Amino acid sequence: MSQTSSSAANAGEYLSFTLGDEQYGVDILKVQEIRGYDQVTRVPDAPDYIKGVINLRGTIVPVIDLRLKLRLDNARYDAFTVMIVLNVEQRVVGIVVDSVSDVIELSAEQIRPTPEFGAAVDTRFINGIGTQDERMLILLDIETLLDTAELVDTRRADVA
Repeated sequence: MSQTSSSAANAGEYLSFTLGDEQYGVDILKVQEIRGYDQVTRVPDAPDYIKGVINLRGTIVPVIDLRLKLRLDNARYDAFTVMIVLNVEQRVVGIVVDSVSDVIELSAEQIRPTPEFGAAVDTRFINGIGTQDERMLILLDIETLLDTAELVDTRRADVA
């Protein structure tokens, strides 16, 4: 199996959202629902980007602030702040973003491979760059970005 075939995102529909001044996209098939940002229950000793957990109809869902996870400017929480609930590798995870824009359909010709930045920039979680007219969308590989191994640690109680 060749790496080049998996380095670009597939054609399809993407939910677009903003973080700061940039537009990002996630495969619409991973999206369970979009909610307003609610208070979360903090988890002791969790990394800063893990805001905590919420109870979503009986399921305890970890909530990750994507701006903090991607080491962008400090996150702001206002009336536009949104939580996108995703199904990632058979787990439910919430990500906090600045706002949700729309659903955008991209053909294979509209998706460019991720540029090479060298070792200085980790691009493993970027599937490609979607282009539509003058608009550019950074297409996220949400499974790689939200490595489930680090999420498991937040819900596991250490046994002494």
